[in-house]
Amino acid sequence: MAQTFDTLMKYPAADEGLVREAMEAAIGIVRADLPVFTDRFPSSNSFHGFYEATENVEWTTGFWTGVIWLAYEYTKDDTFKEAACVQVDSFFHRIENKIDVNHHDMGFLFSLSCVAAHKLTGNEKARQAALMAANHLAGRYREKGKFLQAWGSVGEAAEYRLIIDCLLNLPLLYWASETTGNGQYAHMAENHIRTAMKCILREDDSTYHTYFIDMETGKPSYGVTHQGNRNNSAWARGQAWGIYGIALSFHYLKDESYIRLFERVTDFFLCHLPKDLIPYWDFDFDTGSTEPRDSSAAAIAVCGMLEMAKYLDAKKAEKYTGAAKRILYALIQACGNREPAKSNGLLLHGTYARDSKENTCKNRGVDECNTWGDYFYMEALTRSLTDWEMYW
Repeated sequence: MAQTFDTLMKYPAADEGLVREAMEAAIGIVRADLPVFTDRFPSSNSFHGFYEATENVEWTTGFWTGVIWLAYEYTKDDTFKEAACVQVDSFFHRIENKIDVNHHDMGFLFSLSCVAAHKLTGNEKARQAALMAANHLAGRYREKGKFLQAWGSVGEAAEYRLIIDCLLNLPLLYWASETTGNGQYAHMAENHIRTAMKCILREDDSTYHTYFIDMETGKPSYGVTHQGNRNNSAWARGQAWGIYGIALSFHYLKDESYIRLFERVTDFFLCHLPKDLIPYWDFDFDTGSTEPRDSSAAAIAVCGMLEMAKYLDAKKAEKYTGAAKRILYALIQACGNREPAKSNGLLLHGTYARDSKENTCKNRGVDECNTWGDYFYMEALTRSLTDWEMYW
């Protein structure tokens, strides 16, 4: 193991002054990006440090709108609100016309854009878009196995599986139950996380990225990786999705058994960090490796620890809050972008995908910014400065 909690606590922690300085730098970059990224969206990852403008496609555009909403909350500047509302209209059009939505990532897309808009401004069109997205996600629920199918056409045998990322899409269903009074959405979400936790968490507390379900029996069949280094390795971002995903479901369900699940997944992540606390893209790699980092995994984990700390006893809350502040310090110092001339993104040194012998990926966005890294970095800064009401 690369770390223990005792050694981790010896690292410097992010204090309010440093966090506020980082937030101000991020806000400046977001403001400068608005002329290009209001009617259009940033590409999922940067190219040589700079995002290109795209249409509202892929699974990542909601993260940018979420960044704009966070900037609005921090500054109270209507310039950000107006830009985000333009993007809400784009998301309404996207879900109404079913544009690039044949997958489970409705939460990533619509929680951070439209649920956020409704919570912050009462925008009814945003609520309608988010409910359409929740209904679309609910349509991917498979009774045989009690899970949300991640990819492919619904019921397709070759894609009858879940992935760990989907834990972050479940809050859209919890929200839909709250806003409509229809408990069926939340019922599906709760069934999904129960199924997921039965199969993706290994005995050593690492996680599978994706797990196939037997179409005939509904029982878990076998796990593989899609973006990790090996089928049996721990993909760093996947482990981070587990940290935050469990915390979010605990927020809604208050199931005490999830506290232990959170501790297992989080402790594995923390104890396998390299010496500088910025994880490599897979936990197969440790201090001294020449493999690329994935700063986004660290930002996601920080958000998950800060959320879960609200529900833990004082000793455990202090432990995970302390760990989060130290990782955030490392992120700000090593990955936080302060120079618009260097990049139009917020968080450097991310990895979208890295190829290996056992995964199905090609190199994409290696040592670049990515939109989810930017978002979770901004959310982590926000959580460190205020008692933030989640968009999730």
